[in-house]
Amino acid sequence: MKRHTQLYSTKFNLIQPSLKIFLDNKADEYNRPFFIEADPICIPHSFSKQQDIEIAGFFAAIFAWGNRTTIISKSRELLQLMDNAPHDFCLHHSDKELKRLTAFKHRTFNATDLLYFVSFFKLHYQQHQTLETAFSKWMNKKDASIENALNGFYRYFFSLPDVPERTRKHIAAPLKNSSCKRLNMYLRWMVRKDKKGVDFGIWNNIKPSQLIIPTDVHVLRVAKRFGLLTRKQSDWQAAVELTDALKQMDRKDPVKYDFALFGLGVLEKF
Repeated sequence: MKRHTQLYSTKFNLIQPSLKIFLDNKADEYNRPFFIEADPICIPHSFSKQQDIEIAGFFAAIFAWGNRTTIISKSRELLQLMDNAPHDFCLHHSDKELKRLTAFKHRTFNATDLLYFVSFFKLHYQQHQTLETAFSKWMNKKDASIENALNGFYRYFFSLPDVPERTRKHIAAPLKNSSCKRLNMYLRWMVRKDKKGVDFGIWNNIKPSQLIIPTDVHVLRVAKRFGLLTRKQSDWQAAVELTDALKQMDRKDPVKYDFALFGLGVLEKF
């Protein structure tokens, strides 16, 4: 794979056709059902009800740092505590059922955080049929950007009384100059529409063209080797810069290249 570094290297704003062909092929190679099993996206794929997909996917995305096997295992552990019916659990749990959650922990995410998340989902789903509105309602016609959606979601998520201060670290936002990797990944799952069977495409008020690519250390490393990114910091500006470069290859669906960059970085150790 090392030979591709020079063959496909390019300067920002001048995407070589050979790079597009290569990344298109890589995206197609990994955007297939086999990808699901070992990825956190397998968690929402265990459900058929839209609201269960949304909640299970949200937890899987928020837990997605570190070893993928552990992420999947802890997500399944949590959903079992919710009787594998997260939407019904969030809306109708008893105090006794809620108490089950108090022993749950995943890295720095603990019971305090979890109980607040459940409270938010209960409040939201009492008023809305889908979690999409928690993001899309902040995207006005004048500036229908994902940046607005993520900042609005952050404020909305923490609008309940007595927010535990420690819980704020688990929800990223561009206003904090975070790359928002996990939330951007979640939005990719919910928004992207194709017939490959990996992403769900169950949300309709956010367009794939508006998405920002999830950036982790592997994606950023590969992007820099291809000359798609010049920014050194791993922050919101870097995610936007990389997405802008990818839009030169596919303006309607730039985030499909997440499969290519992630597959090259994590699975092929490029």
